[in-house]
Amino acid sequence: MGYTIKEVSEKFNLTPYTLRYYEKEKLIPSVSRGLNGRRLYSDTDLEWIQIVCCMRSTGMSIEYIKKYIGLCLLGENTIPERRQIILCQKEIIENHIKEYKGLLKVINKKLEHYDNICQDKKTCAV
Repeated sequence: MGYTIKEVSEKFNLTPYTLRYYEKEKLIPSVSRGLNGRRLYSDTDLEWIQIVCCMRSTGMSIEYIKKYIGLCLLGENTIPERRQIILCQKEIIENHIKEYKGLLKVINKKLEHYDNICQDKKTCAV
């Protein structure tokens, strides 16, 4: 029993092409095939896809993700290096959050300005 490429692509909002590319690039280490030759994704495959999607969403390059997955496949002796990779991504995300908080402040200030104008003129309908 497994998941079809269609089911997985819908679950992760990825195209089947992207899933096949990730497999070709060894980002999903061991997708099995059914008797008909079609891909059957396991729960373990879904976990790999989830981490790849997370890393891609944080801006990590395919090459860097490959390095991380390669380290995972080498076993527990690579945990310190894997931890460092994840720690770096965490710092990147935290910096993005700070940046977005600053942008949100600007937007909220502008919105407050417009709300004050609307309140004075009683013209804005929400």
